[in-house]
Amino acid sequence: MRPEAPFREPWEAQAFALAVELSDRGVFEWREFSLMLGAEIRSAQERGRDEPYYALWLAALERLLAGKGVVSTVVIDAREAAMKSAPARDGHGA
Repeated sequence: MRPEAPFREPWEAQAFALAVELSDRGVFEWREFSLMLGAEIRSAQERGRDEPYYALWLAALERLLAGKGVVSTVVIDAREAAMKSAPARDGHGA
Protein backbone atom coordinates (compact mmCIF):
# COMPACT_ATOMS: atom_id res chain seq x y z
CA MET A 1 0.00 0.00 0.00
CA ARG A 2 1.37 3.40 -1.00
CA PRO A 3 1.29 6.12 1.68
CA GLU A 4 -0.69 9.26 0.94
CA ALA A 5 1.36 12.05 -0.64
CA PRO A 6 2.01 14.95 1.75
CA PHE A 7 0.96 17.52 -0.88
CA ARG A 8 -2.04 17.35 -3.19
CA GLU A 9 -0.85 20.07 -5.56
CA PRO A 10 2.58 21.40 -6.52
CA TRP A 11 1.77 24.85 -5.11
CA GLU A 12 1.34 23.30 -1.65
CA ALA A 13 4.89 21.97 -1.70
CA GLN A 14 6.12 25.33 -2.95
CA ALA A 15 4.31 27.21 -0.16
CA PHE A 16 5.76 24.80 2.38
CA ALA A 17 9.28 25.17 1.02
CA LEU A 18 8.99 28.96 0.85
CA ALA A 19 7.97 29.20 4.50
CA VAL A 20 10.84 26.94 5.57
CA GLU A 21 13.38 28.84 3.46
CA LEU A 22 12.27 32.28 4.68
CA SER A 23 12.45 31.10 8.27
CA ASP A 24 15.89 29.58 7.68
CA ARG A 25 17.06 32.91 6.24
CA GLY A 26 15.86 34.77 9.34
CA VAL A 27 12.97 36.64 7.73
CA PHE A 28 10.81 35.37 10.59
CA GLU A 29 11.03 32.93 13.45
CA TRP A 30 9.29 29.59 12.92
CA ARG A 31 7.32 30.17 16.12
CA GLU A 32 5.88 33.37 14.61
CA PHE A 33 4.69 31.41 11.60
CA SER A 34 3.29 28.64 13.77
CA LEU A 35 1.28 31.14 15.80
CA MET A 36 -0.02 32.83 12.64
CA LEU A 37 -1.03 29.48 11.16
CA GLY A 38 -2.85 28.59 14.37
CA ALA A 39 -4.70 31.90 14.20
CA GLU A 40 -5.71 31.24 10.58
CA ILE A 41 -6.99 27.77 11.49
CA ARG A 42 -8.99 29.10 14.46
CA SER A 43 -10.43 31.92 12.36
CA ALA A 44 -11.59 29.49 9.67
CA GLN A 45 -13.16 27.24 12.31
CA GLU A 46 -14.94 30.18 13.96
CA ARG A 47 -16.39 31.20 10.59
CA GLY A 48 -17.52 27.61 10.02
CA ARG A 49 -15.30 27.29 6.94
CA ASP A 50 -13.61 24.06 6.00
CA GLU A 51 -10.53 25.51 4.30
CA PRO A 52 -7.82 23.24 2.89
CA TYR A 53 -4.81 23.11 5.21
CA TYR A 54 -2.33 24.58 2.75
CA ALA A 55 -4.71 27.39 1.81
CA LEU A 56 -4.54 28.36 5.49
CA TRP A 57 -0.76 27.83 5.43
CA LEU A 58 -0.44 30.25 2.51
CA ALA A 59 -2.79 32.79 4.13
CA ALA A 60 -0.69 32.68 7.32
CA LEU A 61 2.52 33.15 5.34
CA GLU A 62 1.05 36.09 3.41
CA ARG A 63 -0.22 37.77 6.60
CA LEU A 64 3.09 37.28 8.35
CA LEU A 65 5.11 38.68 5.45
CA ALA A 66 2.74 41.62 5.04
CA GLY A 67 2.85 42.32 8.77
CA LYS A 68 6.64 42.42 8.66
CA GLY A 69 6.62 44.73 5.62
CA VAL A 70 8.35 42.13 3.44
CA VAL A 71 5.55 42.32 0.90
CA SER A 72 2.51 44.59 0.75
CA THR A 73 -1.06 43.36 0.79
CA VAL A 74 -1.51 45.25 -2.49
CA VAL A 75 1.10 43.01 -4.14
CA ILE A 76 -0.46 39.88 -2.63
CA ASP A 77 -3.94 40.87 -3.81
CA ALA A 78 -2.68 41.72 -7.31
CA ARG A 79 -0.84 38.40 -7.61
CA GLU A 80 -3.90 36.48 -6.45
CA ALA A 81 -6.09 38.28 -8.99
CA ALA A 82 -3.59 37.53 -11.77
CA MET A 83 -3.48 33.85 -10.85
CA LYS A 84 -7.28 33.59 -10.81
CA SER A 85 -7.60 35.22 -14.23
CA ALA A 86 -4.77 33.24 -15.84
CA PRO A 87 -5.60 30.40 -18.24
CA ALA A 88 -5.84 26.95 -16.71
CA ARG A 89 -2.49 25.39 -15.98
CA ASP A 90 -1.40 21.81 -15.72
CA GLY A 91 -0.66 22.02 -11.97
CA HIS A 92 3.06 22.38 -12.56
CA GLY A 93 3.05 25.98 -13.72
CA ALA A 94 2.91 25.21 -17.45
